[in-house]
Amino acid sequence: MVGLQEAPRCEIEVNYNQFGANPTPEMNPVEDYFVQNNENSGSPLLYNPSSPQNSPGSESSTNAKPDHMNRASDLLMAVSIGVGLNKNKIIEQAVEAMEELFKLAIMGEPLWQHNGNGGMETLNGFQYLREFGSFDATMEQIMRMVEVGEPQCFLSSDCNCNFDQDVPSSFSKLNFEPLNIETSRETAFVEMNPMNIVQLLMDTKQWATTFYSIVSRTTLLGVILENVDGSYNGVLQVMSAEFHQRTPLIPARQCYFARYCKKHTNGTWGVVDVSLENLFPYPQVQFRRWPSGCVIQEVGNRGSKVTWIEHVEVDNRSLHPLFRPIVSSGFAFSAKRWIVTINRHCQWLTTSTARTAPTTDGVLIPQEGRESLLKLAEKMTKNFFNNINSCSENVWSGLPQNFAAQGVRLRYGNILKVPGKPSGNIVIFTTSIQIPVPMEVLFDFLRHERTRNRWDLLSNQRHVRELVYVSNGENPKNRVSIMQVNSSPNKIGILYLQESYTDETGSYIVYAPMDIMAMSKILNGGNPKFVSILPSGFSIMPDKAPGQGDGAVGSILTLAFQSVDRLSNKEYMPQSTLKIIDAILSTTVASIKDAMLFGIR
Repeated sequence: MVGLQEAPRCEIEVNYNQFGANPTPEMNPVEDYFVQNNENSGSPLLYNPSSPQNSPGSESSTNAKPDHMNRASDLLMAVSIGVGLNKNKIIEQAVEAMEELFKLAIMGEPLWQHNGNGGMETLNGFQYLREFGSFDATMEQIMRMVEVGEPQCFLSSDCNCNFDQDVPSSFSKLNFEPLNIETSRETAFVEMNPMNIVQLLMDTKQWATTFYSIVSRTTLLGVILENVDGSYNGVLQVMSAEFHQRTPLIPARQCYFARYCKKHTNGTWGVVDVSLENLFPYPQVQFRRWPSGCVIQEVGNRGSKVTWIEHVEVDNRSLHPLFRPIVSSGFAFSAKRWIVTINRHCQWLTTSTARTAPTTDGVLIPQEGRESLLKLAEKMTKNFFNNINSCSENVWSGLPQNFAAQGVRLRYGNILKVPGKPSGNIVIFTTSIQIPVPMEVLFDFLRHERTRNRWDLLSNQRHVRELVYVSNGENPKNRVSIMQVNSSPNKIGILYLQESYTDETGSYIVYAPMDIMAMSKILNGGNPKFVSILPSGFSIMPDKAPGQGDGAVGSILTLAFQSVDRLSNKEYMPQSTLKIIDAILSTTVASIKDAMLFGIR
């Protein structure tokens, strides 16, 4: 470790004429495609593109509403909530939701139960109905049916249920829909005071920025109740949002909901969300948030104790079979995921403002350079998450069936424009596979410099070195790194910016090729906004929830690559490009599988 406060300007000694992504004679067509089409990535003076250019629809396209349809729905909802009668209904529902949230936060067994050894806390459906519903003769009859093994539909973590909420205290009318119930609760310490957490949640821009790995899109549609004391106490607002996972194979979840903030007498804060579909009927409800949110208690001057609760109904019929166990268990969108994300944000804030940080081989980075490097890494990772999810703005297509790679999804991103260079379409392509090894084993293999040349086509048979890194948090594997790939002892082939991060809910490794001049400017405090970046990488999820079923927990790996293709456009992609995409994915998958299942890890 070295101090960075008094560090001199950072210099990377390389021959500028030797650096660059220039194809060498030994490159194969796949390498040549990556190198030639990405020669402008990681370079300065990127034109900031406008809206994404979506790929044309096809029979294999992921179902997604065009963005203008979402905007129209938001507009109609904003008009509807302005009606006086609707406002009163929203207020009443929000107050009831807050009361339920606090009860859910403080109650224990038998309402909450642990699923298996080390499993997450989930609601007991019957106990929930006894506590929060009208336990009338109809419900008693259904319970007896369950006890004798007859078909059922109930509020539990593994069955489908829907009932009419127009009269919250009555279940006299049961209307069954194929909606799966997901519930979870997580309590943890967060190094942030309650007021800052409340502001982070109530400010829609901050909320979307902090939880970019979960929230695809959010819109503030209206404020029903404003604050009266300069804080967020009593504020009630109506929002729309899309929630995603890091793969196009898990459908994004979109809903309209009220978010209500309340400070209680003991200084404890509550922030609760509750869906509004029962007040504004939709022809088909695919996702609904029951009272969900967090209760925040101050813990001295050190931070806050946060209890997060997720309680949702979701239509999982279009879910890819590979992800069905982990999603249906509730773990993929669990309360734990929100908690670890806010803690990751706190770690990032601490790292970016620290006066010292770990580095490699005595390389000194000035503090402003470290801040710029972390901001560029955050920009890269946000770009990656935005590119590979299934939000309504991302329209995915599949490869024809005669290609080797299976389950491939591809789409067009923005048009890349760099002054003095021909423009090109960004092509994003991805696939997901199951590998029967623990997440940490796969994560270490993909992130480490020593094993990169075993899966990276551009590092094959070449020496890879981690020039410098900045740790993010207590886990030394969570870090932002600069990787150097040498094509020969005296020639630098590629520089990569890489971020690797792992927690209990999943892992990711995101990287992008960087121009040497742009990287030097960043390390000396340059503005990352003016650097173009085309991230590729990996997202890793467990293949089932902890404590779910028998056997060890394996991994689901999502690979995603991004490249500039000047031969393609949104109406046409040549056969040669499709073949190269197929070769990149199938070769990379085979290399990773061979290393994990047969090679030395």
